[in-house]
Amino acid sequence: MVLDLSDLLKKKILKKDLDITVEEKGFYDGMEYIAFKAPINLDGKLTLVGDVIELNGTIRTVLELQCSRCLASFSKSVEITIEEKLSTIEDKDDDYIFIKGDVVDITEIIENNIIISLPIKRLCDEECKGLCSNCGLNLNHSSCNCDEMNIEPRLSKLKNFFSSN
Repeated sequence: MVLDLSDLLKKKILKKDLDITVEEKGFYDGMEYIAFKAPINLDGKLTLVGDVIELNGTIRTVLELQCSRCLASFSKSVEITIEEKLSTIEDKDDDYIFIKGDVVDITEIIENNIIISLPIKRLCDEECKGLCSNCGLNLNHSSCNCDEMNIEPRLSKLKNFFSSN
C-alpha cells in the first residue's frame, strides 16, 4: 500500500493521522513464509519535523507461523509499536528510510517491523516437546517407543566407561 506524503513534504500540513487497514496474504522473511490470518491495522500519525517525517504508530494483526520444535502451524496475535523516520534527503545514516518522490510503500515498513519483532525461535507453546529425533513423531500428541538411549555405534564402548568405577 502506498501512502501519499505530498502534503507533508510541501509543508501544507505538519501532522497527518493514520488509520489504515491493509489486506495482504503474506510475505517471505528470508527463512520462511509468514501468512497473515487477519488484515493488518496501522493506527498512528505522520509528523513533519524539519525535513524528516516521523511515523509513529501501532501495527495489529494475526500471523500464521511454524513452530521451530514440532513444525506445526500456529496463530500468533501481534501488536507492534513502530517508530520510523522518513526523509527525501539521501543520507548515509541508517536510521532514516529514504523515500523518492511524494509516496512511500507502507507494506515494506510493516513487514520489516514484523520481522524484527518476532523471536528467532518461534514456538507454538513454551512447553512444546518437539519431534522424536528417531521416528519424527510429534511428541505433543503421543509418545513413541523409540529407545531413549540411542547411542552412536562408534561410541558404544564409552557407555560403560564411567560406570565401572
